[in-house]
Amino acid sequence: MEAIKVKLIAATDAAPLELASHAALKCYQAEDPQWGKTIDVENRLFGVGHHTTLQHFFFTFSIEGIAVGDITFGLHLTHPFYNSDQRSGRYCAQMFLAPDFSAIEKYIHQFWPEVKGKDLKSVVGYVKRSVAVYHKNIAVAAEISRGFLQKERPYVSDKYLEATAPKIAQEQMRMFIPIIFPTGFDYTVNLTVLAAMHRTAWTPAMRSVVSEMVKAVTRKFPELKFMFSSETAATEKNDWAAVLPKKTALKMRKKPAHKLLEISGEKKFVFPRSEMMHPVDLMHFDPLLMDNSVGNMKTAIEISVATMGQDQRHRTIRRSVPNFTGAFYLPPILSKMKLEKEARELMEEWLRVSRKMPKTLAMLMAPYGAMVAYEKSGSFNAILHEQGKRLCWCAQEEIYHAGLELRRALEKRNKRSKLLPIFEPPCYRTGKCAEGGRYCGRDLKKRKSGDYFPNRKV
Repeated sequence: MEAIKVKLIAATDAAPLELASHAALKCYQAEDPQWGKTIDVENRLFGVGHHTTLQHFFFTFSIEGIAVGDITFGLHLTHPFYNSDQRSGRYCAQMFLAPDFSAIEKYIHQFWPEVKGKDLKSVVGYVKRSVAVYHKNIAVAAEISRGFLQKERPYVSDKYLEATAPKIAQEQMRMFIPIIFPTGFDYTVNLTVLAAMHRTAWTPAMRSVVSEMVKAVTRKFPELKFMFSSETAATEKNDWAAVLPKKTALKMRKKPAHKLLEISGEKKFVFPRSEMMHPVDLMHFDPLLMDNSVGNMKTAIEISVATMGQDQRHRTIRRSVPNFTGAFYLPPILSKMKLEKEARELMEEWLRVSRKMPKTLAMLMAPYGAMVAYEKSGSFNAILHEQGKRLCWCAQEEIYHAGLELRRALEKRNKRSKLLPIFEPPCYRTGKCAEGGRYCGRDLKKRKSGDYFPNRKV
């Protein structure tokens, strides 16, 4: 039985070669093509790179049992041509409260069979000890979370408080959990994306998932086999992993870092009306804002792997290769509990058990709290969308602070910058919560008289 289950749950309701042929003939002839008429797609379209014709066809997969790290450092890492909805590590408590260690051992055995005996025992022991730290401290963390919520969010309802305090405790305590823990997600790609992934998959689990996707597609549409030959499939030669830190680099961080590197096109920036931003993002669609897609901001960021996964949700922003810095993110609840010693010991053990591991497995042994650094580059429209979500208090604490660091860097550069309104939640402009029933309970009146961008704890 496979460790990861991949199931094709939806595909475009048409024959893929008929759809591609229709799109191509639409380009090549003056009259509307007859539906059902096909051309030599392999040689006239695929082989010569006329791939827009193949991008009308989409597949949606349900994927279960894949490691969080094989999404963050795999299926979500580089290309932006997908849609994805992942089980939340912020909210799904069962992932960590009742872990299936045998499933993790099976995952390792399937994808890294050379890891066995004492080495396998040391890896599983490391995972179990990290979970023990989580279990030992989660109840106290929930109480601290409750106190922070009551102080920071004076208008929070009792119902919200009872539901949210344990979730935020989990959000911050999961920093001790390794990213090899299994999760699930729905994943939608088009034909040419699947063909590209088939050729580039860079971790063993990613290659397995893509192979299962290809098998599901070619079982349903055997006429597509020419796109997915064994000769073009990625192999272990494609393996890539983020560079691990040296033990001497280990340190604790209580804030993420976000550095402003360069800005271009600021003079042409146009700030959109509120109704162009929410509830439907019109910024990439309205001609009035086209210049915002040319203006650009480049930054450097250091955040936890947990928050890197959140950061990847904004696919219109480009990112460089991430590498581990040696830092561990100690969010406010963990800091209040004085868990620095446990965090350092965890990081040291991660590096110790990783010495004899394949690099792709060592990467997945990283705890959620291990920090990575990379550069980001995005248009003003892309960053407007990102920061409107991330400076909202419904976003997790660390990603809020990453946005806040960038806002402060911009203020330091120019307090009157036209770009400053990018770094505001919708409620700052309107005085109304854009989240409806998920209203965070903060004091909205402070938008006029107080500090609307404080150092949150939860």
